[in-house]
Amino acid sequence: MSNYKMHLLVCSGTGCHASESDQLLINLQNEIALRDLADDVQVIGTGCFGFCEKGPIVKVIPDNTFYTEVKSADVTEIVAEHVIKGRKVERLLYKDPVTKEHVTDSKHMGFYQKQLRIALRNCGFINPENIDEYIGRDGYAALGKVLLEMTPEEAIKEVMDSGLRGRGGGGFPTGLKWQITREVQADQKYVVCNADEGDPGAFMDRSILEGDPHSVLEAMAICGYCIGASKGLVYIRAEYPLAIERLKTAIKQSIEYGLLGDDILGSGFNFDIELRYGAGAFVCGEETALIHSMEGERGEPTFKPPFPSVSGYLGKPTNVNNVETFANIPVIFNKGAKWFSGIGTEKSKGTKVFALAGKINNVGLIEVPMGTTLREVIFEIGGGIKGGKKFKAVQTGGPSGGCLTEKHLDTPIDFDNLLASGSMMGSGGMIVMDEDDCMVAVAKFFLSFTVDESCGKCTPCRIGNKRLYEMLEAITKGKATVEDLDKMQNLSNVIKDTSLCGLGQTSPNPVLSTMNNFYDEYLAHVVDHKCPSSQCKDLLRYEVIEENCVGCTACARNCPVNCISGERRQVHYIDQSLCIKCGECFERCKFDAIAVN
Repeated sequence: MSNYKMHLLVCSGTGCHASESDQLLINLQNEIALRDLADDVQVIGTGCFGFCEKGPIVKVIPDNTFYTEVKSADVTEIVAEHVIKGRKVERLLYKDPVTKEHVTDSKHMGFYQKQLRIALRNCGFINPENIDEYIGRDGYAALGKVLLEMTPEEAIKEVMDSGLRGRGGGGFPTGLKWQITREVQADQKYVVCNADEGDPGAFMDRSILEGDPHSVLEAMAICGYCIGASKGLVYIRAEYPLAIERLKTAIKQSIEYGLLGDDILGSGFNFDIELRYGAGAFVCGEETALIHSMEGERGEPTFKPPFPSVSGYLGKPTNVNNVETFANIPVIFNKGAKWFSGIGTEKSKGTKVFALAGKINNVGLIEVPMGTTLREVIFEIGGGIKGGKKFKAVQTGGPSGGCLTEKHLDTPIDFDNLLASGSMMGSGGMIVMDEDDCMVAVAKFFLSFTVDESCGKCTPCRIGNKRLYEMLEAITKGKATVEDLDKMQNLSNVIKDTSLCGLGQTSPNPVLSTMNNFYDEYLAHVVDHKCPSSQCKDLLRYEVIEENCVGCTACARNCPVNCISGERRQVHYIDQSLCIKCGECFERCKFDAIAVN
């Protein structure tokens, strides 16, 4: 890259791909070639920059200019003004929502200022399909150090000393898992990367694989050396075509460079990596279900012990870590366990990647040190709530987590604090809700997901969650009683205590956490038969405000069931027995004459 005077980095992650960044990349390359600038300016497709709310992103190096919401039509102006004349295209710069001023580069954007990118260190900086660019940023240096300078025991101790815990949700100490797997004697062992990311709104692992696949391959090889495995498997859902394509390219390049395969770096260590595809079953994020799926069996969990470290893939000792966990490994060896353990909190070291979504200004992918508060994430990095609305809750941990409220905003984010607050870290989904969200409906949404995704093997999860969902359905329809709330809480605890795997054991969390923090909303639904947020359709009542109605007939003319009557220039009326609560009258009225109660 040093031969070029300027680099144009174009986000080529899935989010920006959906906004045609692939065509933007081609157009930029063509424009640079057309102006005979290809010897001085390089256009690179990178991984995700994280700032998904404002994609597609184009970043200019070396001046670090950060252009947002770039379209193919902007290419000519960017090249003519910035590349040739050195003048920034101000209209494409990010505008701070508070100061209303344009920000010239990412270093001065609130979204990035509190982030510390370790797992995401290369995403947005390198071409993920070029192994030389990964090597240029210390890629495979950790593998060389481990193979040529350390024994497996020394390498495992380094991981243990770092304090790294699994980022897939369980938080089990990574080094300890490696040590347990190493101590089991077997003629064959396996390293498995869990890339089956299934939480609603989660895209952490996908973005790492799309933007920095070699970091995961390098870490898997290090793990293989440490535990005595010669085979690696990446279990990835087939819905991630871009990540799969880049993994295939990375594996091929690593083999060509002698960094995978036989006798890696002349060390005598052999290690191969293959891909295995999942069909998108959420339960296959659980390691035993994942292993069964890789074996061609139904993706169902089994009772533990034995753990996969003892008997996993094909009955052999198997170490399973998720993508983000592996992405941290090379940095630990390059910078040292002491450096890594100096980040974070006492029991949760390092950083955590979150997919920040929902009613928030800066939707995107972030990575922050453990111990960063929810307030910092939501209001500083996230830029606050959209439309100036009031913050209501944040769901952490996906369907397995819980809703945290305003009283939790100053909670430092780590494994133990989130559990103590009634939620969990999970794999890193973080969905923000505002004053317009109904928490009963939110709980029902997450539970409907786990009902659909249950493998059905154990009765508490298969039947219990279905009954729990039916109770929530009755509440949102105004057909439940206060006694039903007690039954629902009891059933939730039974499901947690008796389900076979983590899916069932955590599925009632959204219900329990919303009941704990928003019990008044549940009471409003069952006692008053009203949804305070006006989100539950069956509890809505559309009525005409007589003093505002001018008899324009717009509501009556657009009512799909003809339940509104009244003459022109006279007050109209809604027949509640016929109203289907579609809200068309409310949308059509220009005189604020329709009330929603």
